[in-house]
Amino acid sequence: MSSRRTVLALILAAACWGLGTVVSKRAIAEIPPLTLLPIQLGSSLVALALLMRWRRIPFGDPAGSPDLGRLGVLNPGLAYALSLLGLVHITASLSVMIWALEPLLILFLAAWILRERIGPLLVALSVVALGGMLLVIYEPGSTGTPLGVALTVAGVACCAVYTVVTRRWILSADSTAQVVVAQQAYALGLAVVLVAALWFVGGAVRPESVSPAGWASAIGSGVLYYAVAYWLYLAALRNVPASIAAVSFYLIPVFGVAGGFLFLGDRLQPSQWAGALVVLAAIAVILRRTSAPTGSGGSGHYLGPDRTLGAP
Repeated sequence: MSSRRTVLALILAAACWGLGTVVSKRAIAEIPPLTLLPIQLGSSLVALALLMRWRRIPFGDPAGSPDLGRLGVLNPGLAYALSLLGLVHITASLSVMIWALEPLLILFLAAWILRERIGPLLVALSVVALGGMLLVIYEPGSTGTPLGVALTVAGVACCAVYTVVTRRWILSADSTAQVVVAQQAYALGLAVVLVAALWFVGGAVRPESVSPAGWASAIGSGVLYYAVAYWLYLAALRNVPASIAAVSFYLIPVFGVAGGFLFLGDRLQPSQWAGALVVLAAIAVILRRTSAPTGSGGSGHYLGPDRTLGAP
């Protein structure tokens, strides 16, 4: 995959996650959160199976590390289950702000585990992007209990570890599609177990009534959020360091807020517009400098697995 296609894949993955969140808001109004997760994952797997059959990609465990597929238990399985449970105890805005820390956590883990060289310019621009992101998502009155914060932080940690470990192992896999299907199959298994456990203890798992729009939102968000987004993200992760791939996460709230503005009629404050511009500017600088080959007249670094922004 060329550097431009890699950048485009990361941007489109962020767009799918951001817009998928907007669509999920419609579905979660009618379907309990832990029940929605297996519906979304099941829809994703059906879409992926149809796409693999059309492209004649064989089914089966991905080649390479035998644990690559099992990482789906970590993300999207455990990560999103913890996040949904955390939402019971904290506000949605506080949850989003906690998730904003994920890219910085990935930077730390990539330097520690993968030995990626994280230059000071990448750290500085990431902090700038984080500041803009917080302007986009901040809402006064964001509160929550320590339990809710702990559950959400645990979900964020699962996602960060997933990106770093997947980056290490995915280069040995022959097919990105097989990786996505295997991981989401494991995640679906975990989601079904969690729903069964919740039903066993008397929790609410069956929706009282779901409209056609609710079912369409549940299925559509599953395809967008899991099938398309993860395929694009893992395809790009083959070609970039985890520290660079994580930068695209700053775009997710921008696309989410834009989707709410366009499709849900949400009104944006001036600070949110300013924050979006800050995020876009910081990421534009990062991607421009990492996608420009050295010697092209600039000081950029080639977008590849062995070069990172600001590293000597």
